[in-house]
Amino acid sequence: MSGLKHIVFVTGANTGLGYEIVRALSQSPKPYEIIVGCRTVSKGEDAIKKIQSENKDSLSSLATQQIDITDDASIDKAFNDITEKYGKLDTLVNNAGGSFDNEVKPHGQMTLRESYNATYNLNTVSTHIVTGKFIPLLLASQDPRLLFITSGTSSLVETFNPKFPFNPPVPAGWPKPESRRLLGYRASKTGMNMVVRDWCRVLQNDPIKVLNISPGYLATGLAGEDNAAMGAIDPSIGGNFVKDVIEGKRDADAGTIMRKDMIQPW
Repeated sequence: MSGLKHIVFVTGANTGLGYEIVRALSQSPKPYEIIVGCRTVSKGEDAIKKIQSENKDSLSSLATQQIDITDDASIDKAFNDITEKYGKLDTLVNNAGGSFDNEVKPHGQMTLRESYNATYNLNTVSTHIVTGKFIPLLLASQDPRLLFITSGTSSLVETFNPKFPFNPPVPAGWPKPESRRLLGYRASKTGMNMVVRDWCRVLQNDPIKVLNISPGYLATGLAGEDNAAMGAIDPSIGGNFVKDVIEGKRDADAGTIMRKDMIQPW
């Protein structure tokens, strides 16, 4: 059983936004038990070493936990390991996700159907399964928080927003140019938003705060390219935003999709 530290489990935590969330939490004056979820333990250990070398005075403890959210056996083992070691979970950050849009032939090895199915399975179905598995550990906490990471591109209302880099103008005629970038990813996150809404409904009489975060367009390489040139911001900004949500600074926005400075329209 854990002591007084708030226990946080971040999936997909050895790289990208997940890494920045762990890094931000480790720099907080509040002490945490941070469980670094990773598919490959050695990569999680490397991430921990780097974070600890940057902040030797951290009050938090970091440990790896192997989990592949698309693998039920891996999910079950992670649940059993965390149950045995800690007995509860204060915060689950459903961060693991990705896109297979750039793997479609002829540039990649997948068919369009394979790409969409893989993306939806990872971002929507697997996130839902992980959440359901860990609810009992969250209910054992005195201050349970359930976080989801969505996307600014998932908004139905903003589909036609020309300011988004993934909404370029499309000329008339057929075939169309390759302008539907990351559509599989966007659709999967829109689907995940529905999953989040249903968890809000299911948990409305339980003490778990359900928080859905749109961290901004981050330079994490999710699109398979150097997206900083397209206006993406430093991922540490997203990491600190998620830390603030974990620490209760946006509790009033539970049940919505929250951006750093506003509520994202559905």
